[in-house]
Order: sequence, then structure tokens, then C-alpha cells
Amino acid sequence: MFSCSARRLLVCLALLTASSSALAQTNEPLPTLKAEDLFGLQWVSEVQISPSGEQIVYVRSVNDIMIDKTRQNLWTINVDGSNHRPLFSGPENATQPRFSPQGDRLAYLARSGEQTQLFVHWLDSGQTALISNLTESPSDLAWSPDGQMIAFVMHVPADKPALVSPPARPEGAEWAAEVRVIDAVTYRFDGSGYAEPGFDHVFVIPAQGGSARQLTQGDFDHHGPLAWTPDSQTLLFTSNHDEDWQYQRNHRDLFRVSLIGGEAEQISDRPGMIGSPTVSPDGGTVAVVYEDHQGRQYTESSLALIDYDEAFDNDNFQLLGKELDRSMNQPVWASNSRSLVFSYDNAGLRRIARIDLRGRVETLVEGVSGTSLGRPYLSGGFAMADNGRLAYTAGTAQRPADAHVMTRAGTRKLTDLNANLLDHRELAAVQEIVYESSVDGTEIQGWYLTPPGFDPEQRYPMILEIHGGPHLAYGPHFSAELQRYAAAGYVVFYNNHRGSSSYGTDFGMLLEFKYSSEDDFGDHMSGVDAMIELGFVDPERLFVTGGSAGGIAAAYAIGLTDRFTAAAVTKPVINWISKTLTADSYLGQIEHQFPGMPWDHFEHYWQRSPLSLVGNVTTPTLLMTGENDYRTPMSETEQFYQALKLQRVDTVMIRVPDTSHSIASTPSRMIAKIDNTIAWFERYDEQAEDSQP
Repeated sequence: MFSCSARRLLVCLALLTASSSALAQTNEPLPTLKAEDLFGLQWVSEVQISPSGEQIVYVRSVNDIMIDKTRQNLWTINVDGSNHRPLFSGPENATQPRFSPQGDRLAYLARSGEQTQLFVHWLDSGQTALISNLTESPSDLAWSPDGQMIAFVMHVPADKPALVSPPARPEGAEWAAEVRVIDAVTYRFDGSGYAEPGFDHVFVIPAQGGSARQLTQGDFDHHGPLAWTPDSQTLLFTSNHDEDWQYQRNHRDLFRVSLIGGEAEQISDRPGMIGSPTVSPDGGTVAVVYEDHQGRQYTESSLALIDYDEAFDNDNFQLLGKELDRSMNQPVWASNSRSLVFSYDNAGLRRIARIDLRGRVETLVEGVSGTSLGRPYLSGGFAMADNGRLAYTAGTAQRPADAHVMTRAGTRKLTDLNANLLDHRELAAVQEIVYESSVDGTEIQGWYLTPPGFDPEQRYPMILEIHGGPHLAYGPHFSAELQRYAAAGYVVFYNNHRGSSSYGTDFGMLLEFKYSSEDDFGDHMSGVDAMIELGFVDPERLFVTGGSAGGIAAAYAIGLTDRFTAAAVTKPVINWISKTLTADSYLGQIEHQFPGMPWDHFEHYWQRSPLSLVGNVTTPTLLMTGENDYRTPMSETEQFYQALKLQRVDTVMIRVPDTSHSIASTPSRMIAKIDNTIAWFERYDEQAEDSQP
């Protein structure tokens, strides 16, 4: 199941760590990673490479200790590593850099006053112009091939629904805020709050500046990424124009609209999701990402080809790469229109690969990673030049993402943003472990961190950390949170349990209608036993934590076993019946994770709810959730907290103010999450250690 190249990467990581440890033995021991070090971390994302393949632009993220936020600036570097300098570095964020097709200009988004606007930077002169005057934030920038226009997607407000017209306020009167009338199916989104009425539409603006012009119409949302035809006269995008579209959150078709205006034309009609359209340089073929997610909890996306000159019907739809059985994303055409480059995930590692029009796949790069800072999720992206050179983000188990390039001469690391910090910290080593689940013998891949100064002859407390999703995946990647746990003296174990992505459809479907259940619980506990068998984990000092879907699994686990000394459950679902009827994700969640509506399958929802097992819980439990969380609402945490109190279980609830589901979205919030978890575990670890003979 797992690739040899993946194993070689892990061996390299272990050797690098061993070399670092040997260096530390000849000098004074290096300090471990501290809370305040998180403010010093930097990482690369949104890499772009010029059409000529000579220059790279990337977003450099820096944690600002004075404002407790992550600032994003644009930096440039040549592919030979020279001329590394800021393009835009200021107090305001700059994102979405996009080279013009001629390579002479760069478009990007940044704040101007109170609003995000579109800027163009001339690379020869260094001059920059603000070219837009927008009242809403644009996204999904796309240059026309002739370099004359820039397309984007933007929200267009609509009238707010109202049942009555309130009386006029007397001049100077101070009344309470008006009531909010809601009639949309999805009316709030985690992280952005209650949705303002309106729809997302496609716009174009002259690259020299001027008025933005709306191309799409109607009471529908229109989605990027956007794709131009080579003649710069037509734009392709995805949307759902069905009258029932608000209920069809997992269906989008392909559309096109002329630059001169007119009604958008639907050019596909298939069940499932079409996304990321891109037109071949010769104009003959459209490639899209396609996922038929109807009626199944887990599917893998593939690429599909549409002949642009033929009739747009179901016969004109050729699946490409479905036999790979891994989700294919971010397709980019080669300049000769004979192949595409794309990314996919396999066994906890992200790859960049090439596929020809016959479906033959060739891996180009393995180990794209490092843009997820808190926990070791799969992450990272790439861009391709006209000559085939690749720019991409990559990190290691001990480093967040840096900028890399692949040329005919091989791959090269161009930046080392964290050398001045992490070269002077002793970090945990990351090792792979593969074991069989006691449930049915399924092979499970996991990893573990050993504390700095690790001695295999000693026995250490261990933390089981469970990933979210549940259809996501961890890998051997940098994690500030897990490194801090290891620095506090814990072995940290994490796995990709059944249902995790990057292992194919059959593995993903093992979790259908079973999250959480004794199946994924068995995967975790088999891993705990496998770690104990290594000889350096104390079986009497076990701890469990996880966030979101990982929080569900942690809460479920302590209802099935008392083996854990303490638990830290963050942003969980406790009651699936109440969760699906209060969270922002209710439409897709019910459709793809349950056999039907909660009132028709009450027992099924209840059996998968940690609350159904609360009568068994004796494990001291820390609960932590954002007060503005609409994905796993605070009411879920409150139910578990009060139930545990009624059970006389030692319990603490931490409410994170003014925070959504992303409770570690600022440096201080991440520090608070880590420090409170460590403090909770240490309280009970001391008791467990003292009770041992």
C-alpha cells in the first residue's frame, strides 16, 4: 500500500535528525521549541513561476507578535536562487499573485483602505498601480491570454428579505438593531458568519485599470478557478443553475460566457462536481476535475477531457486517470497540449505528476508539503512555466514549507526561511509505523514523534492525536503543535485511520456510515498497542486528543475505554442529531455521512454520538471550542460538559472568544490550545506517575 519513495523520505528525515542530535552532543544542548517560538515561524505558499521559468513569486507568511496575526507579503526569487527580495512587504496582506501571460506584469490582491482591491506590478520598472475600485472582495484572478484583461469572481449584494416595512425612525432616535430575516437554505458559514444576501458573479477589468464589468447574471453563484479560451474572447467557470441549486451543494456544471456579454451557456450536464477548468493551449480541449459524489460518502476525483469543438453532451466527456484511484487536482496543460501536470496525494505524501492523453502517469515530485503549520496535514501547491519548470512548496518533519524548483537538472530548494530559528532548536524526530487493525486486519499507516533527548531505554507518556475530516490525512510533515507536545516530554502518535484520504476509494469507504464507531476506534487502539510494543511507551500514562472529527473520535474513545489517563477534546460533535440541525454544513453532512434524515434514522445518529456513551466515561476531560464555531457549534461542547459534570467526571471547558472552528488561527490562540492541553495532561500524568510502584 505504501510507496518505497515514501519510506526513503522518512529514512532521510531520520538521518537528518540524527545528524542534528550528534551535533548537539558535541556542544551545549540546544533548547527545545517554546511557545514564543511560534511567533517566529515563517512559511511559503501560493508559489507562482513566470512563463519563461526564470522567476518565482510566492506568498511569505509571517506571524506578527505585535498584532497576533499572520501577515502575508509577496517575495520574488530567481530559479537559480539569486535576487531574493520583497516585491510587496507592508502592514497589509498581499495574496493571489498571478504573472501575466507575457511575464512582464504581476497581478495580486491587497487592501486599499477598508477594501481588498486588485493591483498590477510592472516587473521591469518596479511600478505598481491600483487598478480597481471595488466594493466587495475579488477572488480567483485570471489573466486573459493577450494580457489585456483580468477576470475575477466577486459577490454582488441582493436585497435583504423582509416580511414588513418598519415605521420610519424619528430624526435622532436610537432604536435597537433591525431584525434579521433569513430565507436562504445555507445562511451562515463558519469563519465568515451570517451570509449577506447576494450571489457570486464573474467580472472582467482592463489590466491597465478602469471599471469592472459583470459578465454573468441571475440568482446563482458562479465559481472559480476561471479559464480563458486562447483567443481571449470566452471565459469558462462552474455553477449550478438548477432551480433547486441551494439544496445541491455537491453539484456543479461547466459554463462559458463571452467577453462581449450575453447569457452564460451551460456546456455539461452530469451528476457530481466539475471544477478547475483549463483550456489546452491549442484551444481544442477543456480539462476539468470531476468527482461523482452522488450517493457515496467517499469518492476520488479524476480528470476529464471535453472536446471544445464538439457538441457538449455526455458522450463528449472522457475520464482521464480514474484508474489511479487517487484524487487528482490542479490540472495544468503542457505547452504542446499533449499532457497535463497535476497533484495527488498518496499514503500521506503529496505528489506532482504528469498524465498524457492516454492516461499514462509519471510522478515528477514527491513530498509537496508544509503550508499547514499547526498539525501535519497534507498541504502545498505548485505552478508550471511554459518550458515545464515547476515551482512548488515543500517542507520536512522539522521545517514548514520553503520554495523549491524542478528543472531538467533536478530539484532545488531556494529558500530557508526558518534556519535562524529552527537550526537552533532541538526538534522531535518523526518515524513511520505500519500495523494491522484488530478490527479486520486492515493495514494502517502512522507516525510518531520522540521527545528531544530521547532514550529508548526509558518509558515515556504518550499522546494519541487524531486528525479531523474524517476524510483528510496526516503525513510526515512539520507540526508546531505536535513538536510542542514532544518538547514537553511526550511521545506523540498519529495515524491515518480507515476513511483517511490518499489511500484510495475502498479504504475511504471503510468508514461509510461509521464515524465515529468501534471500527475507527479499533484502528486507534491497535496503534496504541503497537506503540507500547516498541518498549518505550508507558501503558499507564496514555493520553488522547483531537480536533473536529478528531475531537469526535477522542470523545467516542473515552466512552469505550478507560485506558487513557486524560483527554483533551477540541471542537467536537457530541450529539449528531443536534449537530446536523445547527451546523453550517448540514446539507452535505446528512447527504454523505448518514443513511437519511435524523428523524427517520434516530437510533443510527444516536449510536454514532459520543453522548450515547457518556454514562461510561471516567476519563478526566478538557473541552475547548470557539464561541463563534458554526461547524461544530459550542452547544455540542456544552452538552458534553454538562453531561460529564452530571457524571461527576473531572471536566474543564475552555471557550475561545471571537473565534470560529479554526481555534488555532492566530499564534496566541495556537499557543493557548497547546499550553492548556499540556497543562491538563501534566496534571494527571503526575498523578499516574506517582501512583506507580
